[in-house]
Order: sequence, then structure tokens, then C-alpha cells
Amino acid sequence: MRKSRDDIPCSRSFAGSLLVAHPNMLDPNFRRTVLFISEHDPNEGALGVIINRPLDRQVADLVTDEPPANLAEVPVFLGGPVGKNQLMFAAFEWQKGERLKLNHNVALEQASDAAGEKNLVTVCAFVGYAGWGAGQLESELKQKAWLVQKANPSLLKLERLPNLWFNIMCSLGPWYKMLSAAPDDPSLN
Repeated sequence: MRKSRDDIPCSRSFAGSLLVAHPNMLDPNFRRTVLFISEHDPNEGALGVIINRPLDRQVADLVTDEPPANLAEVPVFLGGPVGKNQLMFAAFEWQKGERLKLNHNVALEQASDAAGEKNLVTVCAFVGYAGWGAGQLESELKQKAWLVQKANPSLLKLERLPNLWFNIMCSLGPWYKMLSAAPDDPSLN
């Protein structure tokens, strides 16, 4: 695997990883977010969803038809700035070989059936997603806009998701803990 000058792998796929916004990121679409990268090819681009912005809504609150019983109470998250006019189901699955995978656009019936599977970590619904063109994510990583973290099932418990960004920052050491606790407006400090 070839590495760039900044030791960021150039040909590595980040699919299955968490992309954590650096504390200095000011873009309101991604400020203090954690994204799960579901697809990535350095030559094609990347696709992911923000997993720590719950909308305090359930699927039943957002659909006009009666959802299947297993999905009525599925939490809905703001997945990203692209495609906010559609509701997308996604199932996090733990794959053999210790890889977490996110299946996008799971049909209602499939999501309902999947809710009881043993390798399933969780089923969520997302409004919107995040996407990067070829080379865009790699460029942002070189600019240190993101931190890449390994995903594991314990991080993706529904009750942990709203505070996931802060918890990851605290786990990275005192410098990141201090940066993450700083107010958005430094004059308030």
C-alpha cells in the first residue's frame, strides 16, 4: 500500500470505518459529527451517514402509511446534507472477520425481517447522507478535517450515538478532550 507524505494511505478503502470530525471543523453540516463510511473507493468516491444526530423522531412519525410493527419505533437520524427529501433504512451488521457493514436502502420488509437477526447491531433510519467525489475524502483527510477510527459494535448502541463524538474525542487523549470541550464561540470562554 502506497502512502502519501502525510502517512495517509492513498489506496486504502475506508469502508466500515468511522469518520470523526476534527474539533476545528467549522462546516455546520459536519461540525462535531461521526460518520459511518459505508462505501469508499479512492477512484470513485465515498458514501456515508452521520450517526450521531438523532432527530428525536421515529419512523412512525415520518411516514404516511402504517410501517411494519418492527420498524414503527426505529429512530431517525439526520444522515447528511445530500438527499434530505427521502427516508432511508440502513442495517448495521457485524461481518465475520470483525468488520462492520452498513446496508443502505434496506426495503421496509427486509428491515423488518432483519430486526431479529443475531449478527445485526442495529437498524436505523436516515434522512439524507454524505457523499464525496473521487479524491475528495482523501484530500480532506490530508487537511486533517477528519480522524479515522475503527468501528465496533459497542460504539453503535443507540443510547451511545448522541454523545459518540464527545466520547471518541475524550478517548483520544487530553488534547482532543480539551479541544472538544471548547465553546464554538471562543469569546464565551
